[in-house]
Amino acid sequence: MRKGFSIAPIMKKIAPVLLVSAILLPAPARAEIKAGSVELNPFAGYNFFEKRQNLENRPVFGGRIGYNFTNHFGVEGAGEFINSQVDHKETTFSREGQFTSPINGVKLTTYHLDAIYHFNPEGRFNPFIVGGYGAAHYSPKINNKNLSMVDFGVGAKYWLAENFALRADVRDNMILDETIHNIQATVGVVVALGGKSAVAPVPVEQPVAQPLAQPVDSDGDGVIDALDKCPGTPAGVAVDKDGCPLDSDRDGVADYLDKCPGTPAGVAVDKNGCPLDSDFDSVPDYLDKCPGTPAGVKVDQNGCPLDTDHDGVPDYLDRCPGTPAGVKVDTTGCPEVVVNVQKKAAAAKRFCSKPAVLAINFDTNKTIIKPKYNDELLTVGDFLRYFPKAKGEISGHTDTVGSKAHNLTLSQGRADSVKKYLVDTFGVDAARIDTKGYGFSKPVATNKSAAGRAKNRRIEANFTCE
Repeated sequence: MRKGFSIAPIMKKIAPVLLVSAILLPAPARAEIKAGSVELNPFAGYNFFEKRQNLENRPVFGGRIGYNFTNHFGVEGAGEFINSQVDHKETTFSREGQFTSPINGVKLTTYHLDAIYHFNPEGRFNPFIVGGYGAAHYSPKINNKNLSMVDFGVGAKYWLAENFALRADVRDNMILDETIHNIQATVGVVVALGGKSAVAPVPVEQPVAQPLAQPVDSDGDGVIDALDKCPGTPAGVAVDKDGCPLDSDRDGVADYLDKCPGTPAGVAVDKNGCPLDSDFDSVPDYLDKCPGTPAGVKVDQNGCPLDTDHDGVPDYLDRCPGTPAGVKVDTTGCPEVVVNVQKKAAAAKRFCSKPAVLAINFDTNKTIIKPKYNDELLTVGDFLRYFPKAKGEISGHTDTVGSKAHNLTLSQGRADSVKKYLVDTFGVDAARIDTKGYGFSKPVATNKSAAGRAKNRRIEANFTCE
């Protein structure tokens, strides 16, 4: 048996060349597989025959030419040549892979077309898988014919320059007719021609001189944002050095919103910058000498109710307007007269020692006394004047519409309104009058009819005449 051939001497010759190439060649500008490129790949390596062929393992030489349809997928055609020797000169090959005539040397030539798939086409290192179909020609022939072959394997390309790479393959060239496996390991170089890069070139941005940043004044008031304490001022509004709208009278309302400019310092104002007028008599509180004037009452420049005849009783309460100057009047503005005995007796009969129902009605859920009931209240005022020692209670009552708690509150408020009128209008000592709200606890009529409920909504006066 002849001593087997070693690939070591070949690799020793190739290795320095590859090393120098890797050092001297520049780094790839586009390390990638390019769509539409053609690749030329001369290679050398070593072939390992299946043992039952009785052939010595020998070097393999060949070349490939490929075309990449995309950067991932391509095809390539390859041709290989192996010059081997049999282990025994007298050995023959049978149907199972042995030669049938005495031989010395065996030459094997293969041709195949393969598909190839690249896993990392845009990287400098491109692993791939490959496989295809071809024919194997043994010389001398096995069973007097050429044999079909299927090959498959893996490999990788390593790009040293844009169009130049190293390539390594390991594959199995399987003879279909005899199911014989020939394992090959090869290395070579790749020269790529043409093709279109899938990686867009990275534009080199040229530095652009930036203009100096200008101060920003977002609201256009003449004060830059960095100093503006009142951003968002409406267009056209005059501002101070801090960018805030002017407030000339310092009342807290800016001039462009102030409907009452020039308000004196310290005067409380509303949202429009106008002095407060709590009783709505058109005289602001800070000038009003009679605060709390009832609504609708005419007042003078001091906010006090008018008293045309100057008798000390304002016009809206004066039952005797035009009283001559110097005439002493009572709380109604009428001249004082001697008490009429008959009127006193009638007042005593109505108000002393028994409840007297007052003819006063209130609006729903209201406690305000309407002016049309002033005459009825005057009868109570006259009674208290006739009997200065009389004391008693003003009581409020309601019907059953609404809750108990609500009606108690409502009846109490109405009784309090009557007492306040008597005290404020006739100067009655408040200690002489008590008030109480009874709600609907003391009906005097049925609450099932409108007429009955009206009778129950009442004010009673219950006084003693001591």
